[in-house]
Amino acid sequence: MKDLLHILLGLLLLASLHTPPCSAADTLLAGQALAIGDKLVSRNGKFALGFFQPTAVLSKSKNITSPNWYLGIWFNQIPVFTTVWVANRESPITDPKLKLTQLKISSDGDLAIVNHGSHSESIVWSTNTTGTRGASTNTTTAVLLDSGNLALLESPSSNVTLWQSFDYPTDVLLPGAKFGRNKVTGFNRQGITRKSLIDPGLGSYSVEIDASGVVLKHRNPSVVYWTWASGPSTLKLIPILKAILERDPRTRGLIDPTYVDNSEEEYYMYTSLNASSLTFVSLDISGQIKMNVWSHAQRSWQAIFSQPADACTPYATCGPFTTCNGVSPPFCDCMQSFSQKSPQEWELDDRTGGCIRNTPLHCNTISEKNTTSSTDIFHPIPHVTLPYNPKSIDDANSQTKCEEACLSSCSCTAYSYNSSRCSVWHGELFSVNHNDGIDNNSEDVLYLRLAADDLPSLRRNIRKPSVGVVTAVSIIVIVLLVLMFLLIIWRKKLKWCGTPFYDSQSGGVIAFRYTDLGRATKNFSEKLGAGGFGCVFKGVLSDSITIAVKRLDGARQGEKQFRAEVSSLGLIQHINLVKLIGFCCEGDKRLLVYEHMSNGSLDAHLFQSNATALDWNTRYQIVIGVARGLSYLHQGCRECIIHCDIKPQNILLNASFVPKIADFGMAAFVGREFSRVLTTFRGTAGYLAPEWLGGVAITSKVDVYSFGMVLLEIISGQTNSPEAYNSNNYHIEFFPVRAISKLHEGDVRSLVDPELHGDFNLEEVERVCKIACWCIQDNELHRPTMGEVVHVLEGLQDIDMPPMPRLLAAITQASGVITEGSDASSM
Repeated sequence: MKDLLHILLGLLLLASLHTPPCSAADTLLAGQALAIGDKLVSRNGKFALGFFQPTAVLSKSKNITSPNWYLGIWFNQIPVFTTVWVANRESPITDPKLKLTQLKISSDGDLAIVNHGSHSESIVWSTNTTGTRGASTNTTTAVLLDSGNLALLESPSSNVTLWQSFDYPTDVLLPGAKFGRNKVTGFNRQGITRKSLIDPGLGSYSVEIDASGVVLKHRNPSVVYWTWASGPSTLKLIPILKAILERDPRTRGLIDPTYVDNSEEEYYMYTSLNASSLTFVSLDISGQIKMNVWSHAQRSWQAIFSQPADACTPYATCGPFTTCNGVSPPFCDCMQSFSQKSPQEWELDDRTGGCIRNTPLHCNTISEKNTTSSTDIFHPIPHVTLPYNPKSIDDANSQTKCEEACLSSCSCTAYSYNSSRCSVWHGELFSVNHNDGIDNNSEDVLYLRLAADDLPSLRRNIRKPSVGVVTAVSIIVIVLLVLMFLLIIWRKKLKWCGTPFYDSQSGGVIAFRYTDLGRATKNFSEKLGAGGFGCVFKGVLSDSITIAVKRLDGARQGEKQFRAEVSSLGLIQHINLVKLIGFCCEGDKRLLVYEHMSNGSLDAHLFQSNATALDWNTRYQIVIGVARGLSYLHQGCRECIIHCDIKPQNILLNASFVPKIADFGMAAFVGREFSRVLTTFRGTAGYLAPEWLGGVAITSKVDVYSFGMVLLEIISGQTNSPEAYNSNNYHIEFFPVRAISKLHEGDVRSLVDPELHGDFNLEEVERVCKIACWCIQDNELHRPTMGEVVHVLEGLQDIDMPPMPRLLAAITQASGVITEGSDASSM
């Protein structure tokens, strides 16, 4: 009888836990419970909340399902199961059959996942709001809203939200959800990638907004790999982004993005303009932000926008001992003689384990002599970006010594030798990207350490060489000796290496010693300015030549800018391009030496109130000079060079106010056999062509667009987005809109800088205004080439009245700045 009583009590307990069910409602009340198999459905039917097991569809015949259970929200009306929020990411339910798992309102008013055991219950996850709302209550109610937001309300009849899932995103941002921070409380909505297709746990990458803007970073170790600076100027980009979305038929009329920045909070948000559309923004497992739209025709999700555009930009996106190509999937591959550590994890997009060696290295330490012996060899991987965290070997002044330095340490896994610089890496290698990837013009070669058995073709061949081989080798040796002799003569003539003095007669690019540049700049004491990648100092060489020395900061970005500047300015000469005198490359020190420009940058003369205004004739000559310099970059060099950051700060003026384009740290190179290049987002808002935000391959026409914006600033003497604030509103008069309107009205006189007091050539002003408005057309095909611009400015070619660009018509308020750019202000 006693046992029978226990059984009856157990049945009553189970009945009470399951009553009443909530499978068809959108609301969970106190006393109700949601069990595995039940779900809440939003009133519009779009979203569902319940327990699920993640499943990855790898092919038509192969699916992988996780053994774990999670509470989440997903799209309810499409055939592809897609979650948008997960509650217990780090606390999976591993055995729901043995423990009765439910979602319910707890006694203290929190929404909680509870496991009911035979003798007790445990909390798997909770909203944990009791500490912030004061007295506990059992009247709280959970509602799955039509937006996909799970809200915990104070009571069934109350609109007071105690907690909402929109404030705690996983890796997805839905329409109507804020992504940003509260400046007063410090609360920040951070997105973190999932580990794999079947594991929604905390992954490798995160995105958030801090004081510097939107930041994408690798979490452990913490490495920032992409930023999008925020601030008032970002507002101007929203209309541009809207226009780009309108041009894509998949997003036309669907999405309305907004950006808010006030004294209390800063956030991005977008709304859906079509109630039947399905969209979400995600932080992909690989570390890219993507805009996803459901295609009813193809019955699948379409990723229509990605940032960063290069899939290889995120740190360690392919894991250790891998290479990334960045062009087409699969992006990741193992290095030579390495294999995937876990092929199944790779199938599930989890490549954090990367690759492992097929054959262990051979390395023995001889303790008596404290030396190592090794039969390992090195396999070259050409045209790659070098891995993170190199270690410089200063006394290795040849490739042989650099190789020996690596072999002398059993932990050394690779080395690189370039420009008399030896770098070695210990342990795992990360972020090695191939030259066929996006935005990678690297000429570096990485020498990967392998066991001798991995490369049979490189083993010593003890067979006696044939007479033909001996003859061929002899000829090659003679040719190499001749080439070495000629190289010595050439180096001596141009004073390429180790020369601390600048010979103005030779015109060569000089390799300076760091100590000599320290002496020339008085130990870097006279600072001229600072840009995005370092500071600029004034110096004087021994022959009284005044120089500007840019000292680059940041190991990876500084190295990237250093190589871009030397590979561009070091090979070209033009009167309207700043002259690169030399460089310094010692250890981790990277410095660039330019001719000093005594009149500073153009922006100081246009925008600073204490500067003397440039007369119109000087401005017009500056316009023509910059146009000629850009035309040379685009059409006169062996490769088309796209500057990517044309703005007044990067236009320097010499003593005679001759303009010179500077700061080539973001330049992109396009071979003459190609018309465009796919590269990472770069530049400065206010000067950005619309195609930058579309994530598409760019052409030299992005420089044309930036040049057009600069022309309008030269005419007016004001920035293209003047801002006026008061306590209650934010008002913007966007000058390019006004300029083209006045041009159509025949009133360009009112656009001219009042500092000129009416002293200007009206015909030249109209000509500059017309060409500026053609340069800033939405469609790059409608913009002129820089060669055509030069002809127009020189009066050799007529030009029609330009139409009003559609993007400018859309910009009626707000303004902003995105910068990955740097300034050359004070060279």
